[in-house]
Amino acid sequence: MELLLPEIGLLFWTLLAFLIVFFILKKYAWPAIVKGLNDRENSITEALATAEKVKLEMAQMKNDNEALLAKTREERGVILKEAKEIKDKIVNDAKEEAKAAAAKIMADAQSTIQQQKMAALTDLKNQIGNLVIETSEKVLRKELSNKAEQEDYIKVLASEVKLN
Repeated sequence: MELLLPEIGLLFWTLLAFLIVFFILKKYAWPAIVKGLNDRENSITEALATAEKVKLEMAQMKNDNEALLAKTREERGVILKEAKEIKDKIVNDAKEEAKAAAAKIMADAQSTIQQQKMAALTDLKNQIGNLVIETSEKVLRKELSNKAEQEDYIKVLASEVKLN
């Protein structure tokens, strides 16, 4: 029962001990505890401010990256378009050169054919002329009295002639 109804002396000494501990804690411990809590609160506030700043910077970097990516895609499209135009130009130039070369070859071939044709005709005319001269010469050398014999002889000579 003493604990439920303590004596005045016990109460006095307990109160005195409590007040001494209270004043010592108030003078030495609480300022350190309060300073630590304030420091902790300041560091948390600074960390939150830094986090918010980093978040804003990340958002800005994301926007910059998206703009850079869009610009890069646009440049890629331009480069691809230019490459296609260059390819088409090269192909068209090659086709035009091939057509021009083919036309030149055809013209040269036709010119050569025409020259050979003219040479063959000239040669044929010369051979026919020579044959006519030879035939005429043979006819004149032979003196025939009969016109029928002369025509028979001409037919024999004409059948002997071989065209080269």
